Amino acid sequence: MEIRIGIANTGRELNFDTNESAADVKSSVATALDSGAAHIEFADAKGNSYLVPTAALAYVELGSEESRRVGFVA
Repeated sequence: MEIRIGIANTGRELNFDTNESAADVKSSVATALDSGAAHIEFADAKGNSYLVPTAALAYVELGSEESRRVGFVA
């Protein structure tokens, strides 16, 4: 699933693919925001970790969970 994260006061957004479900990502973001955590940690499909400060979190966009098809569609 593709995740797109907007960070306040930056011109770019953070894009990556993850193996986590949309429900898991929503839950971890909601828990971090509700508990007042300093940052949220995300992991991509390649094993890289990303720490995003909760104070600078502008938005989290979750893409579809289905895989993309490769090739021609008739």
